[in-house]
This record gives sequence, C-alpha cells and structure tokens, in this order.
Amino acid sequence: MANSLLVIERLLRDRDGIWRQIIEERDLKQLTGQMLISSALSLALYGAVLGFSNGAVQAAASFVKLPLLFLATLAICLPTLYLFNLVFGAKLSVLQALTLIMVTITVTAVLTLAFAPISLFFLITAQSYAFFKLLNVAILMLTALVGLRFLTAGMRALNDHQEAKALAESRAGRAVEKAAAPAPAEPAVAPAEPAVATADKNGAVLTAPAPVQVQIPDFAMRSEPPRPAGADGSASMTLLYIWILLFGFVGTQLAWTLRPFFGSPGKDFQLFRTIGGTFYADVFDTIGRLLGG
Repeated sequence: MANSLLVIERLLRDRDGIWRQIIEERDLKQLTGQMLISSALSLALYGAVLGFSNGAVQAAASFVKLPLLFLATLAICLPTLYLFNLVFGAKLSVLQALTLIMVTITVTAVLTLAFAPISLFFLITAQSYAFFKLLNVAILMLTALVGLRFLTAGMRALNDHQEAKALAESRAGRAVEKAAAPAPAEPAVAPAEPAVATADKNGAVLTAPAPVQVQIPDFAMRSEPPRPAGADGSASMTLLYIWILLFGFVGTQLAWTLRPFFGSPGKDFQLFRTIGGTFYADVFDTIGRLLGG
C-alpha cells in the first residue's frame, strides 16, 4: 500500500523515469499493480462522495461502480490500442500498452480525488442536485484530459526511442558492411599522351600540351543510403488521438449504462436504471434545467 501511494508522487515528479522504465520493460507488472491499487482506491473514495447526494447506500454503490467504470473501459479499449500500434510497426507489447493506459487512469484518479473536498463542499452548501452533477462531470472531464496528456507524452517518448534505435541499428549495419568490404582498387589512369610537335608556316616548331587526365574521387560517386524506415511516429500519434476519442465515447456510454452514480435526492435507491437516452442528452437537459431555474 505504501508503494502504491508513492507511485503517485513518482508519476507526477519523474515521468521521464516512468517512460524509460516502460521502454526497457523493467518491473512493469509491479508498477502496473501499484497503479491499479492507487487508482482504484482514489476512484472509490471519489465515487463515495458522488453517491452521498442520495445517502449512504448510494455512496457505497458508487464506491464500487466508479473504479469499475474506468477498469471496464480499459478492458474494452486496450486491444484496439495494441492493434493500432502493431499496424504502424510501433512494436508495443501488451504489457507496455497496459502500463501506459494505467498511467493515464492513475493520474486521472489522483487528480479527481484531489477535487473531492471541493465536490463535498458544494454538496453541503449549494443544495442543488443539477449543479452538483454538472460540477462533477466537469471535474471528471478535466482530470481525464490531463491524464490523456500523459498518455500522448508516453507514446511520443516510445516512438522517439524506437526511431532512434532503428537509425542506430542502420548506421551500425552500414559500418559493418564497410569494414567487411574489400579496399577499393586504385583507379587506373591512362598514360599521358605525348606532346604533338608541329611546324607553322615559318618553320617554327610548335608543341601541343598533352591532354590533362582528370581523376574523379571515389567518394563523389557514392550516395548516402536512405534512412531506415522505423515506426511512423506521426501516423501512430494520429491513430492514438482517434483511439482517445473512442476511449471517451466508450467511457461515457458505459457510465450511462452503470448509472446512477449520484442518485437523485428524494428518490429510492437504485443499483442500476433501465437503459434509455444518452449521456450527452442528459447533460444538455441538466444544463437547460439549471439555466431555466
């Protein structure tokens, strides 16, 4: 548990060290386990704050459902991220992909928990369910955006490392080929033609200079081999942004399926509600009711 709490500070202070550990695949199972514990605990505590708007029973249900929401979204979207990177040759292992997404979820969870006192304050003082719901939706969106920035930074670091490795391997291969190749023979130079003696009309002897032999250096005939094509970093990042949109849509739809997380005040407790409507329609409806008084 102590290590799980310490990993939070490491994520925020030493992200370059985290990227190096993921690149080298050092103790990723231990790192992922620590992030899983810290993120699940942070999300559970924040879920309890959300559920208190409807009482202790709803708080207990949201204590379980909010971590479940994030982890289920991870399970649904992880194969897509892995296959996206294989398509463009990123050579990202399943464990590396899992660790990267767990970094995102852990950062999101920790920042969300940091907002818990603010959320609890407005729950006690505002006495407005619509405002409380919109406030927490905004908090979750903000912290998710910050967490996803960690994901893009980590993926960019992995792409840069792979391209640098491919370039170094190509240069090493050219050096080996150059060392193994026989020394080039000295270019043959044709013997200089003798000067040609002629006489002008007055009988004077004229000597024409021999033609100059021009030797083209060997290096001028060589061309630099093309740079090896490593992982297409730009295409990989583009697919990552597409995956982030997919992750967001899956997460919001799953949140709508697992609702309620808040629980309307004055209504009986419900563990789940019937599936109907959409998350986005409910948000716009809540904004309309809040603005309409």
